[in-house]
Amino acid sequence: MYKILKKQVLSDLVTLMEVHAPQVARKAQAGQFVIVRAYEPSERIPLTIADFDRNAQSITLVIQQVGKSTMEMCQMNEGDAFLTVAGPLGHPTEIANYGKVICVGGGVGIAPIYPIARALHEAGNHVISIIGARNKTLLFWEDKMRAVSDEIIVTTDDGSYGRKALVTEPLKELLETRNDIARVWAIGPAIMMKFVALTTKPFNIPTIVSLNTIMIDGTGMCGGCRVLTTQGARFVCVDGPEFDAHQVDWEVMMARMQFYRAEEQLAVERWKHKCQLDAAVAQVER
Repeated sequence: MYKILKKQVLSDLVTLMEVHAPQVARKAQAGQFVIVRAYEPSERIPLTIADFDRNAQSITLVIQQVGKSTMEMCQMNEGDAFLTVAGPLGHPTEIANYGKVICVGGGVGIAPIYPIARALHEAGNHVISIIGARNKTLLFWEDKMRAVSDEIIVTTDDGSYGRKALVTEPLKELLETRNDIARVWAIGPAIMMKFVALTTKPFNIPTIVSLNTIMIDGTGMCGGCRVLTTQGARFVCVDGPEFDAHQVDWEVMMARMQFYRAEEQLAVERWKHKCQLDAAVAQVER
């Protein structure tokens, strides 16, 4: 069992949980992920390791409510425990002193971009961070990102905080005005990562993305996380999760991510119905 040491609600849909996972914390590196089960019948959910503390033997997970299982997880509290936490999985980020780099985090992608920006900063890079969300209420960890960045740009789609822009707008401006950007990392919704790739490609800037495909077993056996690249089919769980953004077939990937949308919606409806029924029965019993 993996005890929840800390719970923090970051927004209506995003929850931070610090989890006691000694073996994972001891080996974790930037860019890696874990697969979590809340209870025995739960599905296995891949979550990027947003932070880790080797001394406290804990890892930090930032969970976005997108389906029944993640909603179920976010209802758990400090003192509760996940049934299983498998990891660290995937190849860690290739950290070196590249020079001047840009880290782009969109929405919940701010969480996984943080340990990468921190590792790059510690390696001596000049880190420029761009973080953005649809609105101010969905932004988080600005202070943590500032602490590991030499420069930072904050955007919101609606202009409720920072600059009113998509993250690709300041990214393009930086690439147009500076000729010393060595590499770009981007993590966020698939559509955001696609347009980051389209933005950097004309400048021939190496761009790395962390893919968030549908994943089941995490060992390369099921093929659920398969993505098509210019190098052929790859599995995110064992070949990634980071890939050259310019090699990913984004249209195929985004189409595959919609495969189980109807089933996911049905699962949420059934779960909400059960929760409401349980609450009604409890009220009657009182």
